Amino acid sequence: MSDRLTDVGGAPLPALLLGVPNVVHVSSVPSTMDLAHQLAAAGAPAGTVVLADEQTSGRGRNGRAWHSAPLGGVWLTVIERPDDVSGLDVLSLRLGLRLAHALERFAEGPVSVKWPNDLFLASRKLAGVLVEARWRGGVPDWVAVGIGINLGVPPGVTAGIPPRVPAGVSAAALRRGVARDHVFATVVAVARDAARARGALSPAELDAFARRDVARGRPCTAPARGVVQGISSAGELVIATATGPALFRSGSLAFAGDAP
Repeated sequence: MSDRLTDVGGAPLPALLLGVPNVVHVSSVPSTMDLAHQLAAAGAPAGTVVLADEQTSGRGRNGRAWHSAPLGGVWLTVIERPDDVSGLDVLSLRLGLRLAHALERFAEGPVSVKWPNDLFLASRKLAGVLVEARWRGGVPDWVAVGIGINLGVPPGVTAGIPPRVPAGVSAAALRRGVARDHVFATVVAVARDAARARGALSPAELDAFARRDVARGRPCTAPARGVVQGISSAGELVIATATGPALFRSGSLAFAGDAP
């Protein structure tokens, strides 16, 4: 498919300059993930990006709601069609780590990561990553890589709607005045690069994750009671429990003292 742009509300975005085959830009959509899955099922090529000004039913892991204020953030999903699945299990962690590094140029301070898919600025949630695959015959037909990043209310917008994240988690935003298109272009490039990476997390990636990890050394109550020790090269959460080290591939990480 030749380079093109589909604009469905809002200002057009430069698909050609982004080096992607198509940007589907919608002013409002229930979920960029759901729209991306629809487009992928209809044959949208790898690299197709869905960007929304607003999500009315955005979601994170385990179906948790992610409320996305109009023009209050970067809400997007990238469609990929990998021919090698060796990096798929660690994609959300690899992408989160690379995003943390890339987003610091737009932030007021260091960006941290939390297993399995969150980015934090200080103690508040800045962004989230969601990776969903659709399989056919034991291989992924496509992978949808969803990213939500809080920008706050941009200059000139008087909606007065602060960024919102799932209940019980306070929100952070990038530096006031940051242009959404600049963040968008950076995020698309990082997402595509991470999706092309193969294999388990490297020692260098594990070291980088440890330096940004908000959980390392903290007592936790889920997915098990113990103390967080970090992650494995396979993307597993490592917890020191009363009976010894335990590895977890799925679940949510809750710290001791967190609100229920």
